[in-house]
Amino acid sequence: MAFDGIVVANLVHELKEQLVNSRIAKIAQPESDELLLTIKTPAGQKRLLICADASLPLIYLTGTNKPGPVSAPSFCMLLRKHIGGGRILDIRQPKLERIIHFTIEHLDEMGDLCRKELIVEIMGKHSNIIFCTEDGKIIDSIKHVSAQMSSVREVLPGRGYFIPDTMHKEDPLTVSRDIFTTLITEKPVPLSKAIYTSFTGISPVTAEEICFLAGMDSSVPAKEYSEDVLVHLYTQFGIYFSAVREHAFSPAIYYEGGEPEEFSSLPLSHLSHYIRKEYASISEVLETYYSVRSQITRIRQKSSALRHVVQTALERSRKKYGLQMRQLKDTENRDKYKVYGELINTYGYGLEEGAKKLDALNYYTNEMVSIPLDASKSPQENAQRYFARYNKQKRTFEALSVLSGETKDEITYLESVQTALDIALTEDDLAEIREELVNAGYVRKRVSRKKSRIKNEPLHYISSDGYHIYVGKNNLQNDELTFSFAAGNDWWFHAKQAPGSHVIVKSNGEELPDSTFEEAGRLAAYYSSLRGSEKAEIDYVEKKHVKKPKGAKPGFVVYYTNYSLVIDSDISKIREAEES
Repeated sequence: MAFDGIVVANLVHELKEQLVNSRIAKIAQPESDELLLTIKTPAGQKRLLICADASLPLIYLTGTNKPGPVSAPSFCMLLRKHIGGGRILDIRQPKLERIIHFTIEHLDEMGDLCRKELIVEIMGKHSNIIFCTEDGKIIDSIKHVSAQMSSVREVLPGRGYFIPDTMHKEDPLTVSRDIFTTLITEKPVPLSKAIYTSFTGISPVTAEEICFLAGMDSSVPAKEYSEDVLVHLYTQFGIYFSAVREHAFSPAIYYEGGEPEEFSSLPLSHLSHYIRKEYASISEVLETYYSVRSQITRIRQKSSALRHVVQTALERSRKKYGLQMRQLKDTENRDKYKVYGELINTYGYGLEEGAKKLDALNYYTNEMVSIPLDASKSPQENAQRYFARYNKQKRTFEALSVLSGETKDEITYLESVQTALDIALTEDDLAEIREELVNAGYVRKRVSRKKSRIKNEPLHYISSDGYHIYVGKNNLQNDELTFSFAAGNDWWFHAKQAPGSHVIVKSNGEELPDSTFEEAGRLAAYYSSLRGSEKAEIDYVEKKHVKKPKGAKPGFVVYYTNYSLVIDSDISKIREAEES
């Protein structure tokens, strides 16, 4: 993700258009490092969320309200005293820094107009919200930074505010060609790193984009390029930043496998393998991106215990299966010992006492074989020894064939649960997977007075031709979807020889168009371990041909007559059904 100076420039432009000359109606501090300003504008009420959290600093317009504590913190009370009811005169960004200045006009205790500065710094662990006088003296800040905490700058009441220039970076909006060339060539690092370490507001992903647009290898140091090539790079650099100067922003989120991976205010051409979705505003981008990432992170944290159980069981089963396969391999020559015994019984009558081998014609293959013998035993005893070895390996083979099949089925089942955990998006999804693992004996049942069973609906899509498509999110849902919900002439889809969801298309007794088959195939690929594949093989068949063997684990089915298709796993154009 790239919350860089370009995104901040986009934010400043958006906030200036919507908030300048508007009044601050309410000030709340929902968290220790977070402010929520309610602002009355000619277009209606707006809310501005400002967060200085070290791990996730943010600022954007939002429609969501967050209640503050019963007793407002001192910083919140200070802001209410000074700028409650104040008018926002200006919003600006110094150079291309990740800093936003709000100039606010208000009445002081004497009723005279005066101005204050609310400064938001979006700088990772150094993020802060600082309240200053018009001449730059700090009144207070949401985080105090003492000399013991930072040798570069104190952020304390009474100190002067300044932006620490620790990296000595240039402004990309005004840099000359000579300075640009000097800065990037004097650094013995890859070109992209030389760019983002030399200029303010440029993230690594933006530096990669500039190199891509210039047609240059970002991993090669700038000093290895000719002067003409560097002039071309500077020209492309200037064209790229002209969009920032002209406010020609196009906020978007880049998705991979349904998850948001990057966001930006300008197009990122080098991320062509991602799905790009444009939004009306950068605030909407930030709110969407971070809420989805937060949800994914939260669910993954909550699923960690279940993942550990499944992974541990998988490792144990795979180790067991490997041992069983090695033992099975040792039984591959069992029939040889049976033949040896038979040949000794057939030709052993002519053996001399104390013979150590028997050379005989194998009448099964019409080839001569040399059979080792125990010189201390008679031919009959040698034959019985080979028959005993054969019978032992035969019994081992038969037992291991059953056991290895069961172990393989267990591995397949656990892999399907692992895939279901990857698909899970809500706590209800996790609860249903936990219930499945309890039923399977992998997790101990919790003692609870609640008797109600979790009712969690499968995913629901509408094909471009209007057919309803349902996707199971775990093995319990897969069974219910296939054997309780689907009719005999509905179509069933599943990734071939890969753990994944059952996908049902309700046919309504009609012949499905090819596009619906393709969309259902994409969903089967996406909701499986083949997610992200450009070519995934999908089996599909009418539901009436899908059977569940007696005693089979949840989600396990068999089918003997099916069709196949090879498809990608891109579901970005498949419409989700609206919740009723």
